[in-house]
Amino acid sequence: MIALSLWLKLINRRFLLFTVILALKGALAWYVVFADGPSWETIATEVPFFWAIFCLIEWFATKRKILYYVIVNLLVTVLYFAVLMYYKYYGIIATYHALKQADKVTKVGNSTYSLMDPYYLLVFFDVIVLAVFLIWAHYKSKSAPKPIRPRPFRKPAISVMITLSVSLCFFNIWTNKASMNENKQAKEMGILNYEIYTIFADSTEEEDWVEMEDITQSTIDQLKGITAAAAPKYAGVAKGKNVIIIQMESFQNFLIGLTLDGKELTPNMNKLANDEFHFNHFYTMVGQGTTSDAEFVVNTSLYVPKHEPATDNYVRKALPSLPKLLSGQGYNTATFHTNQVDFWNRKELYSAIGFDRYYDRDYFGDDDHVAFGASDEVLYDKSFDKLQEMSASGQPFYAQLIAMSSHHPYEIPKDKVRFDLPEEFDGTLVGHYLEAQNYSDYALGQFIDKLKSSGLWDNSIVLLYGDHQGLPLYSLDKREKSLMENILGHEYGYTDMFNVPLIAHVPGVSYPAKLDTAGGQVDILPTLANLMGLSLDQQIHFGQDLFNQTVNKLPMRHFLPSGSVFTERKLFLPGEAYKDGENYSLPNVSDSAPDVTEEEYNNTLKLLHLSDSYIPQLPDKQNVEQSEDVTP
Repeated sequence: MIALSLWLKLINRRFLLFTVILALKGALAWYVVFADGPSWETIATEVPFFWAIFCLIEWFATKRKILYYVIVNLLVTVLYFAVLMYYKYYGIIATYHALKQADKVTKVGNSTYSLMDPYYLLVFFDVIVLAVFLIWAHYKSKSAPKPIRPRPFRKPAISVMITLSVSLCFFNIWTNKASMNENKQAKEMGILNYEIYTIFADSTEEEDWVEMEDITQSTIDQLKGITAAAAPKYAGVAKGKNVIIIQMESFQNFLIGLTLDGKELTPNMNKLANDEFHFNHFYTMVGQGTTSDAEFVVNTSLYVPKHEPATDNYVRKALPSLPKLLSGQGYNTATFHTNQVDFWNRKELYSAIGFDRYYDRDYFGDDDHVAFGASDEVLYDKSFDKLQEMSASGQPFYAQLIAMSSHHPYEIPKDKVRFDLPEEFDGTLVGHYLEAQNYSDYALGQFIDKLKSSGLWDNSIVLLYGDHQGLPLYSLDKREKSLMENILGHEYGYTDMFNVPLIAHVPGVSYPAKLDTAGGQVDILPTLANLMGLSLDQQIHFGQDLFNQTVNKLPMRHFLPSGSVFTERKLFLPGEAYKDGENYSLPNVSDSAPDVTEEEYNNTLKLLHLSDSYIPQLPDKQNVEQSEDVTP
């Protein structure tokens, strides 16, 4: 009874108790997410939000108030926990847009759980204790006299507190809503205020799309600062050739040429990079949809949406695309992926961009399982069989293969570990990543050998690129960052993380060359179109031919603040606006290279707005069923 009495006295001060509990959790979130950790800003921005909710409970609830406090505590705790987990991989604050993708967590469980530090679970400890106490107190109350309740808050006092709390929340939001940097917005507004802001900002935002007649290729090119080449280099040199595009899961450019203890980690990719065109300054441009976004960008030369995967709403539209462009030239088109086609809504994506057929888990099976499907060895073996069939038809073909075995968290089966890493890599994410990429390189080498021995290699353009970053800066601990610094010879940063390779084999044309032309996944379609002599005069595209341009603007989304852009000189990240932004030097580019200008930054925002305006105004696609080969 003494313990119960003490508990009741404590809970009768519920307003203060839960303020302290949630403030501590807010401090933990700030410690993980913001570089300088919690400060007085944490109290000034997070606590008014708690108080506004608590005041509503005190005003409207006539009984079981403690239960409502516990429910609010649970909901806010779940939100903070989601913010921690999301930041560990993406480096940004999760909003309701990301939370809508929560169903993906169950399908990539190991990848998600590997990001979690055990102490994150402590945020749920008090919820469990309070829930147990409430259940115990409920049963005790049936046989015990009702305790004396404290005098409730007077409504005038509640009115003052809720007015003050809501006013502070509104002030925190209003004075910081103009910031371009979403993480900076969240810090200045407070994490919880930012979550509310994103909901209302989207619901009240008027559609200020640019009219279709004003979205022209000349406008896009002018914003990018490029002009069409009078006599394009390599124009039409590969006309009529097959096209094979291989998307390498999580493959970053620093792996090319990497040796450890005198052994090449990726000997097959190294050979390709040494023998063919290797674009050294090539960058991923994905958003929330990661791998599926890379498929979208490469096949459409359009930018990903701001808040969601491209496969959510963009796939409802009849998208201009590489498969459609090649189908018009008599090509057969197919895409190969060992996961279920419904994951990331790929079936709708493939329909929107016009692939004739797709091959997914129903074709590849699930034997030799690695990550989320059959291994890369199975992918390449069974895909090769189909490529031979397509070639035998007498028509040229376009095939895209999505390799997946080297997917985060890079836990490949022990019998597939083929590289003996130095001891310092044991038990690290970096070590697992290197092992997985070594295996994927091995499987790729077998596939390339088959292409060469069959004659397909000499009759096909073959492009290989990384889909997105494999080692998120935010996921690495101090030891892992040190390992990366030893590998790179400098501190691991944004420009390393987003730098993926593009390797191009063009029959009779490519030769050993490391090309420093800045490019991104959005540039693959127009580059291919030039090689194949195909006109893009009637097709809006935001990329450019990498063989005939020397400058570039590559807008980044989701993983970096809106307005971030790679150029041929620097990476720029805005702050509240351009003036407090930061420039980052690119690998193998002089630090003295000019910074990104304010005009380039503004043009980047205009390019994104044009893409955002263009896609929703496209006609809806016709629901044409694709073929799906499920032959074992």
